[in-house]
Amino acid sequence: MLPDVQALIDLQHADREILRLKNEIAALPQRVSAIEEKLAGTKAALEKAKAAVKEGEASRRKYETAIQDLQQKITKYRDQSLDVKTNDQYRALMHEVQFSEQEIRSNEDKILELMVNAESREKEVKAAEAELKAETAEIEAEKKIARERTAEDEKQLAEWNAKRENARAGVNADLLRHYDRVSKHRGTGLAEVREQKCMGCQVMLRPQTYNEIRSSSQTVICDSCQRILYYNPANDVVAQPVVSPRKRRAHPKIDAPQAWYYHPEYAGHGEVFIVFTNSHGQASRRIYDSFSGRQVGDILIREGEYRMAFPEDFSGTVRLNGNWKEEEIDNWGSELPMTTLDELQRDLEAARQESNARPQSSDAQNVQLATEQNVAS
Repeated sequence: MLPDVQALIDLQHADREILRLKNEIAALPQRVSAIEEKLAGTKAALEKAKAAVKEGEASRRKYETAIQDLQQKITKYRDQSLDVKTNDQYRALMHEVQFSEQEIRSNEDKILELMVNAESREKEVKAAEAELKAETAEIEAEKKIARERTAEDEKQLAEWNAKRENARAGVNADLLRHYDRVSKHRGTGLAEVREQKCMGCQVMLRPQTYNEIRSSSQTVICDSCQRILYYNPANDVVAQPVVSPRKRRAHPKIDAPQAWYYHPEYAGHGEVFIVFTNSHGQASRRIYDSFSGRQVGDILIREGEYRMAFPEDFSGTVRLNGNWKEEEIDNWGSELPMTTLDELQRDLEAARQESNARPQSSDAQNVQLATEQNVAS
């Protein structure tokens, strides 16, 4: 991996940790504030319950005073009844006594109702006091945790800020400006590549671009989201085909319009992969270096079917499995995608193992097998 890209990976990691710590530091006071708001609500409920108790006691005293006044009136009326001269005067005084007694009973009923309600209010006060005590203890514990967590976060924040500055110092100035600009608009300035796809914007990459990123030969920027791209082979494991010892390697059809071959020593170019295609009465040939995947020479087109058009290219070759649409091959440009190159290499290895597993009884049989392989091709 390029040093600049590795430094940017470290920088982006530091930026994310710094953002996380800042958010956590900002969230802790908000958490305490939410508990304090709840505590304020509990205090208000307690004050309301206490006020209701006081109001009930005041009402009870008022009714008790009224009863005392009425009892005094009754005594006064009874004393006056002893001195009256006429029946009408006596009946009037008795009527006042009866009215006062009714008022006393009404006030006594109200006092009884207040006493019942007072028991309920006392329970509410006790419950509110217990809740207030618990919440007070909780908020004190939360404040302590918040202070400790904030102190630890601020310590880590200082460390990550130092790491961030070190990482920024290791990046090319122009590349760093690009990273900062993209990060500001997209949240991140760096994106990993997996399975030929930018994980930042999920856009597929051209095979040549994908190969450049995997080879770490130069800094590559995503054409779609402008993020700087990097490749981590540990996160882009190509699934290996399951090879069962009981099944033979698949063989391509003899009359297939497309055929892939491996040549161990092709015209001074060394080991290569050759692909032939038949289309509209013409045959085409493309040659790729078997290690780098880069195209060797130009595409050659001849009249007729490829076996007849390129008879000189089949000597000593090994037929491989492989079938891609010609439009897709054209889009590869001058280099095989790494996934295609890996697939051809695996099939070549399987072909070699298959060849080694055959019984080799004599040189004559070896010659016959090689001849059969080329004829079948």
